[in-house]
Amino acid sequence: MKLLASLFMAAALAAPAFSALAADAPAPAAKLDLAKGEASYSQVCVACHAADGNSMIPENPKLAQQHPEYLVKQLQEFKSGKRASAIMQGFASMLSDEDMKNVGWWLAAQPAKEGFAKDKDLVALGERIYRGGIADRNIAACASCHSPNGAGIPSQYPRLSGQHADYTVAQLKAFRDGVRLNSAQMTGVAAKLNDREIRAVSDYIAGLR
Repeated sequence: MKLLASLFMAAALAAPAFSALAADAPAPAAKLDLAKGEASYSQVCVACHAADGNSMIPENPKLAQQHPEYLVKQLQEFKSGKRASAIMQGFASMLSDEDMKNVGWWLAAQPAKEGFAKDKDLVALGERIYRGGIADRNIAACASCHSPNGAGIPSQYPRLSGQHADYTVAQLKAFRDGVRLNSAQMTGVAAKLNDREIRAVSDYIAGLR
């Protein structure tokens, strides 16, 4: 009986310590819910980016098959104002971090539709810049971060292949002109490109497969 009582006493004394450890333990990550992601997307995003994330509006980016971590980062930065856009800040403000993750992973599962280059006179220049950069001006090849086919690198660099040229032009100019400030790396690259080079590389990206 004395042994049993001692064991009960030890357990009672240990309980607060175990409770403190449990309180300090990180909360488990919220489980992704793609159905909720689709529902949130349909309520907030579909008008500008199309039902499957393949926007038909050249000024609005295609989001289908984009890396989800990149999408979540952009939504968070729109919401905080780090990436400036009055329109997107309003929409992003409607989403919680959990909503953003659900939306991001749902979009990543949607197949991207192929795009195409339009300007035959510029596409060769765009290919040279994308694949080889411009050595004498210390402009790195886009392919070094975004991969030769524009697939990007998950969690690091976004997918570009098939993206609308008009959207890519606008973003490169925004980086160059100090309007978009959420990537010092891209600001450094875009700062060295002129308008013709930006149009050329954007058109080439639109046709990447």
